[in-house]
Formats: sequence, structure tokens, C-alpha cells
Amino acid sequence: MDAMMTARSRVWVLGAGSMGAGIAQLAAQAGHAVCLYDTRAPALERALSAIAADLDGAVSRGKLSPEQRQAIFERIQPTNDIESGRGSGIVIEAITEDLSAKQEILGSVQAFVADDALLLSNTSSLSITAIAAALHRPQRVAGWHFFNPAVRMKLVEIIPGLQTDSSVVETLRTLSQEWGKIPVVAPNGPGFIVNRVARPYYAEAWRLLAEGAAPAAAIDALLRQCGGFALGPFELMDLIGHDINLAVTESVFRSTGYDSRYAPALMQQELVRAGRLGRKSGNGVYQYRDGATTVPEVEATKPANVLPMVRYAAVLKSLAPLVDRLRQAGVALVLDSLLPEDALGVGAATVVLTDGRIAAQRAAEESCPSLILLDLALDFASTPLLGACATDAARSDLAVLAAALAMTGLKLIELADVAGLVVARIVAMLVNEAADLASWNAVRAADIDLAMRLGTAYPRGPLVWGQTLGPARVHALLHNLFDHYGDFRYRAAPRLSAARWTGAALDA
Repeated sequence: MDAMMTARSRVWVLGAGSMGAGIAQLAAQAGHAVCLYDTRAPALERALSAIAADLDGAVSRGKLSPEQRQAIFERIQPTNDIESGRGSGIVIEAITEDLSAKQEILGSVQAFVADDALLLSNTSSLSITAIAAALHRPQRVAGWHFFNPAVRMKLVEIIPGLQTDSSVVETLRTLSQEWGKIPVVAPNGPGFIVNRVARPYYAEAWRLLAEGAAPAAAIDALLRQCGGFALGPFELMDLIGHDINLAVTESVFRSTGYDSRYAPALMQQELVRAGRLGRKSGNGVYQYRDGATTVPEVEATKPANVLPMVRYAAVLKSLAPLVDRLRQAGVALVLDSLLPEDALGVGAATVVLTDGRIAAQRAAEESCPSLILLDLALDFASTPLLGACATDAARSDLAVLAAALAMTGLKLIELADVAGLVVARIVAMLVNEAADLASWNAVRAADIDLAMRLGTAYPRGPLVWGQTLGPARVHALLHNLFDHYGDFRYRAAPRLSAARWTGAALDA
């Protein structure tokens, strides 16, 4: 670690938005004197108020003494004088996600610090090499990407540019740990790790909504309650802000040569054009009034007024926990040796997990006109919600399935007959994106999974999830999506394809 990079080094934070305020508070809590710079006096006032409120909360919870709280707060010097950070050893910009703006502000302060000072960017998607190209000492430039809220999110991405000195990376590892963070070194590619791998969570949700798979509230509910994600994609984008989320998507889209996988959604562009940015504007996908969220109720399939009987296949794999759950709830179960592997039967319908084909296609290809497709669940033994679609011939049997599941406390949501349904499609795309990042950037699988669990609170790392499902199953789902849509966005990553044919572990 550089000798000067100690708790005595002064930290200069450029930008007093929510990220800048959080980083300033972190640095002060770690013992640094902090200069918090912004040209906007109201932004500085809001930042100090937010920091004070957060520290007061820590005191009320017994995490800090009043004396510690005051000492931390007094280490932060707000200023709108660009020269006030003169002599700082660590400079961190946290301004708008614009390359020229970041180059300009770091260029304007580099003359006020020593040659060995760290010049760091909190960018979420821009090239560190490009930022450093405009500066005198590119070897001292790196990305140090915190996640919002910076005080609480444990992950921080360290991103070296092409000319970044290796000692800077090691210094940032140590500083990250001293600041209470878990560092992951990320490639200097579009979106780094977290914002790159997370793109399908938003992109496929928009496509599903546009295609009429289900209303936004149902898609959110399925991913949250059935998939185990902390927030559904539309809830999350409303929280982040659609302007910010769209800007990252557009940055990744440009940086990847306009790869269709990252194409911005027209529906989100329209929200931004209309000023419907999410919680901060009072409306986005959902309405927000006086701090309350108005989210439509998710309409579940009405169970049939019958005493259901469910048949089950002789060989059960993914659906075995669901059958055990039905048995424990007292549902009448009958072994049916004629059912295919990992299938159920209700009435005249065969019930299977989606493989990426629409129900109509699969019914025709497998000569099974009465077919119900089930969506993926993180845990079939405990999920409170499940998505399904049915062919026309199986529509009445869908209500019978809903009646059986209702006996276990599980609600069924009927989805339109779209390829891959909701949870299975989005999880497969997340797995593939993580595998693609590992294919081309030599990022360790463990680092990708760690970053996604800590940076986005995913219930599983995507590569572990893909290995659990089986690379062959994920590969087949993507193949069928590609076949259905004819869109290159559903191409399988080289690492996933190799794992499918060689048996190699995705998460190794």
C-alpha cells in the first residue's frame, strides 16, 4: 500500500449527490479528513443533512456514541471552492455519468494534488482508460465504484484502466477493506461486472411487458416472490430512477458496438421523455403519492371448485419438492408411469417446466395438445407464487392445477404464451450474461457471483444458479428463445456452450 494512503490522507470528493455524500461519510467514518466539493450550495446542504440524519440514526441504534458521531461529522468540510481540496491524497469524482464532464473535473483538480495522489472515478459504466487519457498521470487513475447507498452496500468494484499501476489496485483493495467494504477487481469493460451482468434483469422485463406476458406488477411479484430477488425489475428501476438506469443501458449499448442484447427499451425511453422517472418524480411504472406506492393487485388464477387430483411421473427432478409439498397438504396424488420425466398431470393436461418454447409449439411438436407450462422457481418447496401458461385445450385444467396449489398456500398466475415465461427467461439470460463476461474477460466465476450477490442482492450468484439448473438446461432454453425470436441477443456464451458439451462447471 502506498505510504501516503493511510487514515491520515485527506479525501477529496467531487460531487455532493447521494453517492458523493455516501462516499464522504464512509471516508470520514474511516478516519479521513474529507473535502466535499460541489458548485451547488443546495446539493451541499442536502448532503450534510443526509449524512447528519444517517449518523443520528446510528447513535439511536447504539452503533455510535454522540462523541463519535460529532467527530465523524466534523471531519467533513463542504465547499464550493475548487481549490479547497489542495494537497489531498485521494480524489474521488462522483458526478454525472458523462465522460467529458468526468475528464474535465479530474483535469481541473490534478494540478492541486501531488503526483502520487490517487485520481478515482465512481463511474458505473464508462471506460477508465478513456477517463485517464485526458489526465497527466493516467497510471494513478482507477475506477472505484460504490453502490447506492454507499454507506451500507458492502461491495465495491475496483477497475484498472490500461495504464493503471498495479500498486494502485493493491492500495484500493486495502482501502476498501479499511472502509468496511468487500472489493472485487472488475474488467474495464462496459458496465464492469454488476451493471453488465444485471442488464438482462431490466431488458427482458421490458420485453416481457411489451409482449404482454403479464402486467408489470405480476412480473415484479414473480421475480420477487418466486425468483427470490429483493425487488422486481420495475420496482427497482423506479427506485434507481429511469433516467439513471437508461443512461447506464445506453452507455453499455454504445460500448458494445450496439449489441442488441443491451438495446434500450422504447417503453423506458418514453417514461424518461415524459419525466416519469420513478420515486423521485412521483411516478414511473407505478404511482408514488405522499411516500406511498400505488401498485395494482396481482390477479391470481381462480381455483376450480373441485377436489383436485394430481398425477406425477415416475422420475421427478426439479418438481420433486413441489410434489412433496402437495402430498403434505393432503392433495390426492397418483403415480402415472405414462407421464414424461419431471411432469405432472391434472385432468387431461400434462404439466411440465418451460424449456423456452411457447406452449403452442411444444404441444404440436410433442403431440400433446393439452399442455401447461410452469415457470421456474428458486425453491418449489416454499415459493408462495408460481407462473404458468396453458394451451387452449388445457385452459380449464389450469384452474384445477390452481386448486391443487392453493391447498399448499401457493397462488398461480396465468401468463400469456410467451417464450421462456418470466423467471426462467430472465434467470437464463442472467446466467448467460455472467458466462459471457467470464468467457471474454477472464473474470473469476467466484468474483462474478460475489459481486452480483453483494451489489444487487441476487438470491444466488448467476453462475452458481446456472450450475444448479444445469448448463444443458440453460443452453436449451436460450437455444429455443433464439429459435423463436431470431434475435442474436439470445446467443449462448462460449463458456456456457462449452459447459453444456464438456460437463465443465460454470461456477468453477
